[in-house]
Amino acid sequence: MSNSADSPATGATGSGPARRPRPRPVRILTAAVFALAGLIFFTSFDTAKGTDIRQDASLLKLSDLIQERSRKNKGLDESNATLRDSVESLAESDDGSTKAEDDKLSGLEKNAGTQELTAKAVTVTLNDAPPDATAKLPGYPEPQPDYLVIHQQDLQAVVNALWQGGAKGIKVMDQRLISTSAVRCVGNTLILQGRVYSPPYKITAVGDPDRLKQALADSRAIQTYMVYVNVYGLGWKVTDDGTVTLPGYSGTVDLHYAKPVG
Repeated sequence: MSNSADSPATGATGSGPARRPRPRPVRILTAAVFALAGLIFFTSFDTAKGTDIRQDASLLKLSDLIQERSRKNKGLDESNATLRDSVESLAESDDGSTKAEDDKLSGLEKNAGTQELTAKAVTVTLNDAPPDATAKLPGYPEPQPDYLVIHQQDLQAVVNALWQGGAKGIKVMDQRLISTSAVRCVGNTLILQGRVYSPPYKITAVGDPDRLKQALADSRAIQTYMVYVNVYGLGWKVTDDGTVTLPGYSGTVDLHYAKPVG
């Protein structure tokens, strides 16, 4: 029998009680792996509660929930617009106000974006690049995924440029913008006033077409965006629409803000 240090029968001198061999690192690692695997299996079982997570229809995807809420918000907006028209009709029938007061109120509503607006317009359309896009010009790197999609700053750049160009009213997709509107993107979708949209994105502005287009060309942010249009194929289109009618804003105008507890 071997008298090496690994032998469990004798000590290093061959006499006296044998020393317990030190556990090898490989044995420690093996034990740790089995312990971790057991923890993972237990966690998975506890989460699933005996169901197939992949097939459980009760676990809705977040995207499905967002789309459902978007459809609900659209319906509420339409109902709100109908009720608002009814209230305004009743108020106009006998409100006791003078014509001058009515004209002033109408002007305020027009500036607030709650009334329809008809005039010449320009529409800007932005779209994602093809998923298999490559650099079209020499000296540019192959695209990262972020290079090929429309971002929040791109939409904001167009909206800001159109306001700078004297737009009297702006519609993003099918919704009129007002002073409290926020153009936000989550992933590759646009969330505007409680509703969700996918590209291509259309932004329509009423105003002087020449001034609007010049403001788009002068925008530094849009000039940067145009580099990605020319190199990677992001979508960009500006069209003269002639005379169009922008819808009035039909959502709520109440402001919501945080309040201290107690």
